[in-house]
Amino acid sequence: MVAGYGVRRSEGPGDQVPARGLGRRYRSLLAATTISNLGDGMGLIAYPWLASAVTRNPALVASVLVAQRLPWLFFTLPAGVITDRVDRRRVMVAMDVCRGVLTTLVALAVLARQGTLPSPDELDTVIGTDVGLYVAVLAATVLMGMAEVLRDNASQTIVPSIVAADDLERANGRMWSAEMVANTFVGPPLGSLLLVVAFSLPFFVDAATFFVAAAIIATIPGSFRAEPAPRSTSGDDGRRSWRTDLVEGWRWLWHHDLLRPMAIILGLLNLAGTVSLSVFVLFAQEVLEVGPTVFTIIGFGGAIGGIVGGMTTAAATRRFGPGACLSITLGGGALVALLIGLTSWWPVVLVLFGVETMLAMLWNVITVSLRQAIIPPALLGRVNSVYRFFAWGMMPIGAALGGLTVLAVDAVATRELALRATWFVSAAIQLALFVVGRRALTTARIEAARAQAGIAVTST
Repeated sequence: MVAGYGVRRSEGPGDQVPARGLGRRYRSLLAATTISNLGDGMGLIAYPWLASAVTRNPALVASVLVAQRLPWLFFTLPAGVITDRVDRRRVMVAMDVCRGVLTTLVALAVLARQGTLPSPDELDTVIGTDVGLYVAVLAATVLMGMAEVLRDNASQTIVPSIVAADDLERANGRMWSAEMVANTFVGPPLGSLLLVVAFSLPFFVDAATFFVAAAIIATIPGSFRAEPAPRSTSGDDGRRSWRTDLVEGWRWLWHHDLLRPMAIILGLLNLAGTVSLSVFVLFAQEVLEVGPTVFTIIGFGGAIGGIVGGMTTAAATRRFGPGACLSITLGGGALVALLIGLTSWWPVVLVLFGVETMLAMLWNVITVSLRQAIIPPALLGRVNSVYRFFAWGMMPIGAALGGLTVLAVDAVATRELALRATWFVSAAIQLALFVVGRRALTTARIEAARAQAGIAVTST
């Protein structure tokens, strides 16, 4: 047991105990999340096109993506403290409104320049950089990234307040499947269509999705402020310091015998994935020999796998046990990476991407549902943010390792082998994680952690 907390899990930060089944509050959250992800899917097309329309400098274009991910490194831990100090529903509403306002400002800026911006098929005519619009997009991207970090952390921590512990896997699986459909299947094609009509149009529609999502979440009844922690260190004014809250969340995770290795394994798993994905566009162009259209189609394989994984995780967990499913994820991921590294035919990669994403969804549904069930409500935001800090913090390292791998192998072998080598490195890392994870993340240890937290354990 983690020092300082009892074995009985409290009822949750909401006013009432979550009822069994997925009720109206969950359906409202699902609808809001799906709608906002529809906007995110349009943004996946609109923002890269906008960046390439205001500048042809590759470093400046890449900086937009860096700005989008940067808040996950410097703002994740503070977001956890904020999540545990305020009403989580209100945070989600506020952050969706902020994202809607920021996206509207971007849309207005694009509208003001729409007469001078090239059409999507005339980007080769761009000369120089539209500095004003570029700076506006970069600033808005950083701010929206911060809002996304806080909103997503609040979203994960609010789920246990509206869904019973036994229904968490089913609830999370359905939500992530809906996100995958909106973000990958519906959003990008719709964004492309709107972009052809008018450069500013997808941004206005994207902004509208955030406002609609905020309105839906605002209708969810109940209070979702975290309960006070069982122990606290207060100053003279009775208020806890930020440092105290951050350290408390970090220590809780680090001293948990199950979540600590799970967080470390996830971080290394994400590192392994970005080793190969960081240069996948080169692998697709030079090894698979595909163009942009087929490159997009390959991504649909991952989307299909994610939907299947999200809808079947609960059944797989009951059938095989959570520990076995996590082992299957690690071992299967190693095999998928090896096979992609050996193939040169894109349909095989499409299928393997589907398998890989299905396994990733299996991992996510099990581990997020577990965290939501066993972390004390008063600490859920902070511990969740520390956990995600491990997960996202390793990705830049993996991307750098992927680039270095290509450079190193290319110096002594062929370019093709260098690009394939990133998949072999990824497979080797995941194989090592499988050996460690199958012992550290067993069904017995997972059930013991749930029982310790006062959650009923269902035999499998």
